[in-house]
Amino acid sequence: MLWPFNRSPGPTIEAIYGMIVAQARLPAFYERIHVPDTVNGRFDMVLLHLWMVLRRLKTCAGGAKASQALLDHFCSDMDANLREMGVGDLTVPKRILKFAEAFYGRANAYDAALQAGGPDLPQALGRNILLDSDAARAEPLAAYVRKTIRHLEAVDERRLLAGEWTFADPATMAQTHEAVS
Repeated sequence: MLWPFNRSPGPTIEAIYGMIVAQARLPAFYERIHVPDTVNGRFDMVLLHLWMVLRRLKTCAGGAKASQALLDHFCSDMDANLREMGVGDLTVPKRILKFAEAFYGRANAYDAALQAGGPDLPQALGRNILLDSDAARAEPLAAYVRKTIRHLEAVDERRLLAGEWTFADPATMAQTHEAVS
């Protein structure tokens, strides 16, 4: 559902989405954790962070409404980016549909991998983000995801819905795994 009458989803959803995008752009992901520094790599990092936040929002009272608002904001941002890049009006909806399919496909893969445990999460992240099936290479990213999920789970609902939290630091995951390697 898009916001009726083109109203803004509100400052909190905008702030949370801004946090997601800012986190996804951190150089540590590209320089230390080996996420490809490409349009697709950056898009995948936005999807990963969006998934982690939506996963946590599902557990909150009022989380369904906030989740929908966050997804709507993501779609609006993707629409604006496509138009800014010069994609034609007739093509934009098809591209947005592909973005949604990519998000839901990855979200399902990451949910299943978390549920399965073991090497499944690094394998899913490696396949979808690093474009590499080597689970060991994806372990720093998987460790970051696990730590971020634990961190988000520890944030109380009021602070979560108000956008009063931070993500884990990806540089610490890279350092930990560099020391072990």
